[in-house]
Amino acid sequence: MTSHVPVPHLTDPTVLVTLVGPDQPGVSTRLFGVLDGFPVEVIDVEQLVVRGQLVLSVLLTDPGDDGALSESVTALGGRLGLTASLERGTGDNRPRRVGRSQVIVLGAPLRPGAMAALTAQIRSDGGNIDRIVRMARYPVTAIRLEVSGADPDVLQASLARVAYAQGIDVAVQENGIRRHAQRLIVMDVDSTLIQGEVIEMLAAHAGCEAEVATVTERAMRGELDFATSLHERVSKLAGVPASALDEVYESLVYTPGARTMIRTLKRLGYRFALVSGGFTPIIERIADALGIDYFRANDLEVTDGVLTGRVLGEVVDRAGKAAALREFAAQAGIPVKNTVAIGDGANDLDMLAAAGLGIAFNAKPTVRDQARTSVNVPYLDTIIYLMGITREEVEAADAADDQVIS
Repeated sequence: MTSHVPVPHLTDPTVLVTLVGPDQPGVSTRLFGVLDGFPVEVIDVEQLVVRGQLVLSVLLTDPGDDGALSESVTALGGRLGLTASLERGTGDNRPRRVGRSQVIVLGAPLRPGAMAALTAQIRSDGGNIDRIVRMARYPVTAIRLEVSGADPDVLQASLARVAYAQGIDVAVQENGIRRHAQRLIVMDVDSTLIQGEVIEMLAAHAGCEAEVATVTERAMRGELDFATSLHERVSKLAGVPASALDEVYESLVYTPGARTMIRTLKRLGYRFALVSGGFTPIIERIADALGIDYFRANDLEVTDGVLTGRVLGEVVDRAGKAAALREFAAQAGIPVKNTVAIGDGANDLDMLAAAGLGIAFNAKPTVRDQARTSVNVPYLDTIIYLMGITREEVEAADAADDQVIS
């Protein structure tokens, strides 16, 4: 037979017990041991430790005694060297208002003035900060704020302006069960997953690197049609030995944090895809080396071991990248709302807009201004923090894997 526990009403008397002071083993155990001697129910518990200083709060139903609870908790605090306080009131914690968001703040450095500006804007937008948690201390400082009462879309727009003015990065995501679901991460390659542009590396073999780099820069800023610019640049590669593709692959340098991000999120069952305006012979090898699930790129025509200067088939351009994201999501059985797109150029904009979370990574100004989320630090693993994963969790998982391997 199932018993039904009555739900506390907002008018029911409650008491908030708080212990503050130097952290030490067994504080929560001893507090709950003392509380067990009274006819109370636990409604909520919060604990925080910062630089060895503990704040432990327990919300209880009020036993209605004449001070015995206060005396017992105060005595416990005295024995442990902690300050104890009791505050009586009514009901549960104030219900969190509608419009729940997760706000991630990235700074290198993160200064008090920036936090003051952000928190003031959240308040101005009608939001309340329910909880603040540090996600990482290095290579950047990452802080998560859980906010209620403000429209996530309003927060996204207003906090982006504050972040730009303060020289930090802010990402806003609506809180909900969908945030914990499996995701598909779709990445651009050139100047995102890797440092530099493959086509410029190939152009160096043809003696026209500077000329091609100028066209690439204009295309990435959105000043030129990508497909047209690609055909123009590839035409200058005519006569380059196909072996240059192998040389370029061997010289690739991954963006700092790329392997950490992929390794960590794949542990959690995330899928990965590469969608590139680059070339299949290189993108395929990158995908194989990193355990990427899907990829799409452009095919170069090769005749007698030499590049002809032509692209085969349809170019993977701005629209093509967004289409690939949707196709890969369908293949993986993952809703488009649960996709994350990362890119830096104008040809990534449709993909960033199509994804549930579009991230402009060290992007060109026109891309940064149009993307909902922008990350401007040179570490790709900062994306992990936007997924709600802390640096400590990453390091603990890596250490556990090392122990298994050894």
